[in-house]
Amino acid sequence: MPAPIIRTRGLTKRFGDFTAVDDLSIEVTPGTIFAFLGANGSGKSTTIRMLIGLLKPTAGTVEVDGVDVIARPRRVRDHIGYMGQKVSLYQGLTLRENVEFYAGLYALAGKELEDRWGALRERFALGEAEAEKPEDLPAGIRQRAGLALATLHRPRVLFLDEPTAGVDVRSRGLFWDLIQDEAGAGVTVFVTTHFLEEVEYCDWAAFIDAGRLIANATPEALRQRYSDGYRVDVAVPDAARTAVAATLGPVGETAATPEGFTLRVPALDPPVLAALDRLVATGARLDIRQPAMTDVFRRVLTERAA
Repeated sequence: MPAPIIRTRGLTKRFGDFTAVDDLSIEVTPGTIFAFLGANGSGKSTTIRMLIGLLKPTAGTVEVDGVDVIARPRRVRDHIGYMGQKVSLYQGLTLRENVEFYAGLYALAGKELEDRWGALRERFALGEAEAEKPEDLPAGIRQRAGLALATLHRPRVLFLDEPTAGVDVRSRGLFWDLIQDEAGAGVTVFVTTHFLEEVEYCDWAAFIDAGRLIANATPEALRQRYSDGYRVDVAVPDAARTAVAATLGPVGETAATPEGFTLRVPALDPPVLAALDRLVATGARLDIRQPAMTDVFRRVLTERAA
């Protein structure tokens, strides 16, 4: 198991009598997409600002890519890329001029810059936008441009604070394709989002509420712990229902429906998948519905309040 590339211990931030982040301890595995979730005011953005060295914690420790962020906040910025809720593109400058400005911050110039930007321009489909000013670009293109600039210097860790806010569904899907490409290339992505369905793109999910960590696991583990499980609707002719149901074995709870029966299972583990294969072999039609992450989050909050 590789050492965590992001690690916090007892991370706390107080503003006077108000505690924005309270005793937060998390670990992020290199090359994964880590979703950091919570309602407005829960402490997400404050946490990111501490992780990237923009805000000094009141207590605790934070390490990113081997750098003690509290002791050396400037050094960590060479290791990371960051994209906030509002894309940091300077108005009045063209996209290309923004590229040159950001490149200067990381001493990128000449052929190295042309090669790097050329690859990003093609990959993010920004060629036609290069001569445009950010204020004249649609939101989806601005988001892609912001992500491209955040990765210009090839950071090992990418922090994205609600990167898909304000863009249409199609652009959100494309944006997540690009994020997954980054993770596939070995970049660690730490992302906050209001869209809980986007957790499906992530390897790990942590929920924060009122500054405290309340859940921290893989999306599948969270579904098992905080939902009623997967529902499988099985459509099968009346005459075959008993025989088809008998092929299942002891994998879950069944209930009759007008079309056949439903099956409730806590997870799609190998025994369940084998049972579903047997159902398909009988000619049954299956409709599998996984627990929505919004319902999972609601259950997490309910159990915390109990």
